[in-house]
Amino acid sequence: MIEVRDLVKKYGDHVAVDHLSFTAEKGKIYGFLGPNGAGKSTTMNMMTGYLASTSGEVLIDGHDILKEPEKAKKHIGYLPEVPPLYMEMTPYEQLHFAAELRGIARGEREACVVQVMQETGIEEMADRLIRNLSKGYRQRVGLAQALLGDPDILILDEPTAGLDPLQITEIRTLIRRLSSEHTIILSSHILSEVSAVCDEVLIISHGKLVASDTPDNLGHLLTGKETLHLKVKGKIADVEAALKNISGVQQVTAEQEGDLTSVNVQLKGRQSTGGQAKAGKDAQQSGSDAASTESRTPDAAREAIFYRLAEKRLPIYEMESAHASLEKVFLELTEDETEKEAE
Repeated sequence: MIEVRDLVKKYGDHVAVDHLSFTAEKGKIYGFLGPNGAGKSTTMNMMTGYLASTSGEVLIDGHDILKEPEKAKKHIGYLPEVPPLYMEMTPYEQLHFAAELRGIARGEREACVVQVMQETGIEEMADRLIRNLSKGYRQRVGLAQALLGDPDILILDEPTAGLDPLQITEIRTLIRRLSSEHTIILSSHILSEVSAVCDEVLIISHGKLVASDTPDNLGHLLTGKETLHLKVKGKIADVEAALKNISGVQQVTAEQEGDLTSVNVQLKGRQSTGGQAKAGKDAQQSGSDAASTESRTPDAAREAIFYRLAEKRLPIYEMESAHASLEKVFLELTEDETEKEAE
């Protein structure tokens, strides 16, 4: 587990990271998002011990990254955007060299190298020069290097940058597989990738945490509500009458499309077992609790709609949840910084 507590980084009068707090737990993939200049890279450098904070602390499995660097770093595997690889080495040689640098005992290195090559699918490339490998395979070698010593935490900076669609799919699949045994923090500018891969998303702006929740729940941050789209066979008046007075339903709008009625049902604000999806000051003030929020969708209202329409013999052809895309949420929450980038 990694805990970031009240982290601050100042460069003179400029505050790059402003009292940032969150917790990342084992078995989950966390997407770390932010515009250029938001403090994202600075935060990642402090989490990995490459940069000292002005104040606050980063705990890696209970070890302070600055006070106990050796103990803390043993639990971290780091893949920078450009993997630190020697082009004239083979993957096998590179990994043996990296294993020695990590302090892995001589008698354990061979087994460790073989294991990470198998995990990342690079056995067939073990004896080729790294300079002759595709970018996708170089990323795999970098990921294998990060896995040496079986660290609890993997920090991946733009792991699919510059890859073709097939390579991106392969790396995503590999990351998902690794998440069962590791805490993974993934930085990416590809919002669709974060939505597809990550269990939780942390959005940083002006050095502060402005939102933290699952990709699905973040889609409801802009309105605080959930909308269901339905296609129902029946007359519009019958459908609207059937959906009246259902607990949890706030508003119904419908239009006739031939034999079908297209319906938008707006449900009341989400209830949560540990708080609601957090944005702005709420996300920052909640600190580590923000990353562990578990929101509950209004399943009771969905069921009530289903059974009411069935009771009235109005068949449901389609039912789907609609919410704002992660891209829309990201742009809304980081509006000031994205406007500055455009200028």
